[in-house]
Amino acid sequence: MQAHDIFRTLRIPELVDFRQYVRTLPTNTLMGFGAFAALTTYWYATRPKALKPPCDLAMQSVEVQGSDGARRSSLLDSDDVLTYYYDDVRTIYEVFQRGAKVSNNGPCLGHRKPNQPYQWISYQEVSDRAEYVGSALLHRGFKPSSEQFVGIFAQNRPEWLIAELGCYTYSMVVVPLYDTLGAEAIVYIINKADISLVFCDTPEKAKLLLSNVEKNETPVLKTIVLMEPFDNDLQERGKKCGVELISLKELEVEGKENREKPKPPQPDDLAVVCFTSGTTGNPKGAKLSHKNIVSNSAGFLKVTESLITLNETDIHISYLPLAHMFERLVQCVVLCHGARIGFFQGDIRLLMDDLKALQPTIFPVVPRLLNRMFDKIFGQANTPMKRWMLEFASKRKEAELRSGIIRNDSFWDKIIFKKVQASLGGKVRLMITGAAPVSPTVLTFLRAALGCQFYEGYGQTECTAGCSLTIPGDWTAGHVGAPMPCNHVKLVDVEEMNYFAAKGEGEVCVRGTNVFQGYLKDDEKTAEALDKDGWLHTGDVGKWLPNGTLKIIDRKKHIFKLAQGEYIAPEKIENIYQRSEPVVQVFVHGESLQAFLVAIVVPDPDNVSNWAKKRKFGGTYEELCTNKDFKNAVLEDFQRLGKESGLKSFEQVKDIVLHPEMFAIENGLLTPTLKAKRPELRKYFQTQIEELYANNKV
Repeated sequence: MQAHDIFRTLRIPELVDFRQYVRTLPTNTLMGFGAFAALTTYWYATRPKALKPPCDLAMQSVEVQGSDGARRSSLLDSDDVLTYYYDDVRTIYEVFQRGAKVSNNGPCLGHRKPNQPYQWISYQEVSDRAEYVGSALLHRGFKPSSEQFVGIFAQNRPEWLIAELGCYTYSMVVVPLYDTLGAEAIVYIINKADISLVFCDTPEKAKLLLSNVEKNETPVLKTIVLMEPFDNDLQERGKKCGVELISLKELEVEGKENREKPKPPQPDDLAVVCFTSGTTGNPKGAKLSHKNIVSNSAGFLKVTESLITLNETDIHISYLPLAHMFERLVQCVVLCHGARIGFFQGDIRLLMDDLKALQPTIFPVVPRLLNRMFDKIFGQANTPMKRWMLEFASKRKEAELRSGIIRNDSFWDKIIFKKVQASLGGKVRLMITGAAPVSPTVLTFLRAALGCQFYEGYGQTECTAGCSLTIPGDWTAGHVGAPMPCNHVKLVDVEEMNYFAAKGEGEVCVRGTNVFQGYLKDDEKTAEALDKDGWLHTGDVGKWLPNGTLKIIDRKKHIFKLAQGEYIAPEKIENIYQRSEPVVQVFVHGESLQAFLVAIVVPDPDNVSNWAKKRKFGGTYEELCTNKDFKNAVLEDFQRLGKESGLKSFEQVKDIVLHPEMFAIENGLLTPTLKAKRPELRKYFQTQIEELYANNKV
């Protein structure tokens, strides 16, 4: 073919005609075309790009060969689980040493007073003070041993970590104590762990400990180290019962004068005995080694390594209790990278002020806080137009999430969500939620609104903190992610509840380097939790989803968590309330997405009339069941009984419904042995339960 034939085929005359046409257009039209082309080019160059997930999101876990259905993270190259992330970090002591090195002795721990900026102490100062504390303990006869237990009874603050690191520097074991355990549990723990010295933050806590000694309930306790000032009267009170009270500053001076070289622990050495707040009986002390904690933090780093790298510029806000492993694990990750930790003022009501002052980049949360954030945001959308704009904007951001795009600089961020982001300090880039389930609606909305990487984890103290975690890129809600690289997960049959592993459902069991060593001095409870093959039986019922993620669908026993992470044993509460004179049957109900309990109550047809008359209530049985004031009188009697029986505030029901019909075998609400059929009761009273929660929003 000749050249002129080719040009003829390409219809060159039309191109010439087009050029001539363009020359006839007005200048402003041409400028418009140019601007449009420039904007299009700019949009293509700057358009948001999806973050590349670290694995195929359709297959986030794979079956372990020859394991009877156990699954592992797809991020692993083999069936071997992860033990550590950095070669030089195998213990918590080495976690801090690496952090001090990479931070170049930067700021480490910060605190603030009301209306003041944060004050920081350096990594070197923390290290020195920890050595002083540990050296003082050695000088007082404490042993650098996995059998040397030291108590810490304080709110989150720099001195908490200094005391903890002082123990780890010399291979001792930390035993946290906390208020919500209750006075009896604290006595039990001090005796169980043979704790002779406790670090305390306030004189009030010291007084509580002294009162136990005075009653000869904790004769083993000999020393209280106070972080805050105290008067001579308290010191004299201690002397009378054989307990020395010394300030932390004095202890540090003692250690400085008798300083010894560190005696670091080994990976398999015990680091923490973390007592879980049991629902019945005494709390159980989960023994966690340095390897347990380091491997769990390594698992988190492995999952997130492709999308986020922590460094010395990162800031973590510490307000979740250090007595729980969730917060401790986050701090382990933070300190390992030379980042800094800023502590809240100690009052959760001032948390938003602390966030604005600190401007953290790392913000761990629990569902209860997320629920409050969600309610506050929608509560401020107080007109139909504002609510429509908020919902429309969130849908646009959620669409980006589904395509893997995370950002906080979109049009919708600038006009709708910037204020929400600014309320958290404006610099958050990593959030993680755990401790209890979170509503998919709440999680999806806040992921969109906050525009940062937002992970959800699942686990328990016995597997250090987490055993499954969101895979970055999968920002869908309604599941708890895939197994972490430090452990395998399998489901086992729960025949009595019709859950079978062959159908991808069953009790969640975990085995790996993050699984605890057992309960302190309690072989029986240890055997219940750990089977002969090393599998931890969690008591939760899970289901494998098609993409290899885990969904928690039930609880094996009649025990559940509230939104704030507290376990509830409803039958214990029901037995207390059934002692109320006008009552014959009680069904206590709670949900993991709610922060309080409600109950369905059947008044006693034989006693309710007399009880009502004494309180000047009239009417028939049916009329009393619909009388709001009478209902409140019954509720007050419940509160009285609960308080007398030692129920904690979260174990008390917030509202009730009076139901005139007895639970019976005939209506399917009782078993032939007259036990409550809880799933049937929950289903039967679903409407009333929903109304109770709707009328009592926190």
